[in-house]
Amino acid sequence: MRHRSTLRAVYELLSSMRFAISLLTLLGVASIIGTVVKQNEPYNNYLNQFGPFWFPVFEKLGLYSVYNSFWFLTILGFLVLSTSACIVRQTRPMLRDMRGFREHARETSLASFAHHARFVLSLPSAQARETVQAYLAAEGFSTRVNVREDGILLAAKQGSWTRIGYFLAHGAIVLICVGGLLDGNLPLKIQMALGGKQVTTGNQLISQIPDSSRLGADNWSFRGNVFIPEGKSANTAVLNVQDGILLQDLPFTVSLRKFHLEHYESGMPKRFASDIIITENATGKSVEKTIEVNKPFEFAGVMMYQASFEDGGSRLHLRGHDLRAGGAPRPFATEAVVGEAVALKDAGLDHTLELGSFRAFNIENMAAEKPEADTGNFARLEKHLGSGARSPTAKDMQNVGPSIQFKLRDSAGQAREYQNFMQPILQDGAWYLLTGMRDSPSAPFRFMRIPMDDDGRPDSWFAIRRVMLDATRHPEIARRFAATALGADTSPDVRARMQETTARTLELFARGGFESLGKFIESTIPEAERDKAADVFIKILEGSAWEAWKMARADAGLPALVPAAQHSRLLRDTLNATNDSLHYGAPVYFQPVGFDEVRATVLQVTRSPGKPIVYLGSLLLVLGVFAMLYVRERRLFVLIKDTGEALVALSSNRKSMDVEERFRRHRDDLTTLLNPSPRS
Repeated sequence: MRHRSTLRAVYELLSSMRFAISLLTLLGVASIIGTVVKQNEPYNNYLNQFGPFWFPVFEKLGLYSVYNSFWFLTILGFLVLSTSACIVRQTRPMLRDMRGFREHARETSLASFAHHARFVLSLPSAQARETVQAYLAAEGFSTRVNVREDGILLAAKQGSWTRIGYFLAHGAIVLICVGGLLDGNLPLKIQMALGGKQVTTGNQLISQIPDSSRLGADNWSFRGNVFIPEGKSANTAVLNVQDGILLQDLPFTVSLRKFHLEHYESGMPKRFASDIIITENATGKSVEKTIEVNKPFEFAGVMMYQASFEDGGSRLHLRGHDLRAGGAPRPFATEAVVGEAVALKDAGLDHTLELGSFRAFNIENMAAEKPEADTGNFARLEKHLGSGARSPTAKDMQNVGPSIQFKLRDSAGQAREYQNFMQPILQDGAWYLLTGMRDSPSAPFRFMRIPMDDDGRPDSWFAIRRVMLDATRHPEIARRFAATALGADTSPDVRARMQETTARTLELFARGGFESLGKFIESTIPEAERDKAADVFIKILEGSAWEAWKMARADAGLPALVPAAQHSRLLRDTLNATNDSLHYGAPVYFQPVGFDEVRATVLQVTRSPGKPIVYLGSLLLVLGVFAMLYVRERRLFVLIKDTGEALVALSSNRKSMDVEERFRRHRDDLTTLLNPSPRS
């Protein structure tokens, strides 16, 4: 008995409206969380956003993939049970009420209706019965007659199938939830819970991923991405699960013949499409198809969408400029393939170049803004780069050319990430090569501007920098600068002090840039005179840079420089870039000079058995809501009493403005029909 009562209590709970509303409320809260928190992002992004304390908490709660989390699927499952229990509980009484006419209603019950009326009839009972039956049939009522002791009761009804809307709407909720369960990684959750499948992490080749992280081609629900370079094929999809991946075997092989990429005049992507060949594994049947955005294609029960595009292993031609003091004066050439690592031992470096990505187009907002004061450190160029993170009023979207993104990893395994642009960019009236650096993936790039010379090349800056940072050349630079700045009639003591000051300035600048000079000024010069001293040091550096430039050209066998106005700006930009290069953190600067582009497509592949179920549920939901809201049930009762009196009563499942009007019309019509010869 206790067992039976417990089951009864559980059944009452599941079939209660309060429980269903509670579940719907929880689903609403979960949907809000899934909207606010970006879903299925790399775990490093969440770690950087929420910090080391909240990251594991939110991970345990499944907030990074709400709609595929165990608790969300559990709520959906209970909602299916609750709604199904409600349907089972209400089916018998509703069907009974739909079929019933309530022909046994008592006179007292009819008289208690809000809409009822009594009147005297002049026709005999049999004739009155026939008259009322004909009237009800003409009005679209279904009628049942009950002859009883006190008279004849005609019970009529119309619109009773409005209750079908209840079954349609609740059944639709069940279907939609079932479809959500089928497409919400429930089969995968079951496989992982039973211990059959495990997520794999780390950088591995597809061939190295174990079978425990592979899903068979007969897996009936999945959503993943397929990466295919031009001229290559793929028959597996990558499923992002938690902080790792699973491989999904496909029942076919997809080959990419050609990837099409069209741009607007501004450089923004206009159209991208993939010419693919699909070969079914079982039969060898092949189909050629072009997949575009919003034009998917279904094959063997798998839907394929054009999701995005990536680099497919482009080969980059790079020119390396040695940034080390006393390094090689001439640049060296090297090549790298996107996604591969290149050891730089041939260049005399104990580093590895890891080329991460290549972008042939970079669309940036180059709208002019109010110039900012130069801080002497890395030029923060967010006003021109990374336009997606800002929303200025003025917009000037331009293609700034190709760029590469790579890491330089030393022998200890430490790495910094860099972004270098291939083409010079016009800023503040001058042309610069941009190179960005960041210490971690979560940090923004800090950009350094390498000035271009009169020939449109960065070679002058590298040459000047090499001479200025070479301690063995400082005495000669100091001597030349002193001779130029003081003149021939200056006393030897003054000249010697100027040379000493210049050499000391170059030493401090080579050690730590403007920061080192600033610390020296703060520690040795009174506060009231620091601004004047700083101006002096800047003039010494500019003059020294001019002398270093002339010396570098002499070393290269180039003709002597003729002073010009544009040289002043170049020297200032050279000092700023040299200062920034001391914080660059790399022994070499890689200048992209050419590329052999290989494109790759990213196709999203899905097998969604729940999709037609959800579509069917959505259709039934519309029909059910329409039936419940717009189909009105009305019951009309006419009691013809043996005493020559008639009672008319009307009931409706929903109060509306026209109920009163309809009742008056039925009352008046019946009064007229049952009294063809009105009596006074």
